[in-house]
Amino acid sequence: MEMDKDSQQKLQELQMLEHNMQNILMQKQAFQMELNETLNALEEVKKTSDSVYKVFGSIMLKADKEKTITELEEKKKLLELRNSSIDKQEKLLETKAKELQDNLRKSIEKDQGKDKN
Repeated sequence: MEMDKDSQQKLQELQMLEHNMQNILMQKQAFQMELNETLNALEEVKKTSDSVYKVFGSIMLKADKEKTITELEEKKKLLELRNSSIDKQEKLLETKAKELQDNLRKSIEKDQGKDKN
């Protein structure tokens, strides 16, 4: 059975959406890993009474504890915002993909009905 041009176009669009979903999921995973690292670092800095150090390139320097906490909290907020944005993009893509799948299925069923007549 051959698909009409509309169905072929829908299928290509669906494949593109699936590719975009894979990219979104990879970004989401990367942001989540970075957020987890930031949360762990923030927890450790808050509970230590020792000096705090930060790595810059290939060297480690002593850092101000309160300033480091503030920086980590800002980074945490930014990563949470990015994760929220990625979640919204993911939901939009899922909705669009489901609509396309339904439309494509209906088109194919309609075409199969024509072939039987």
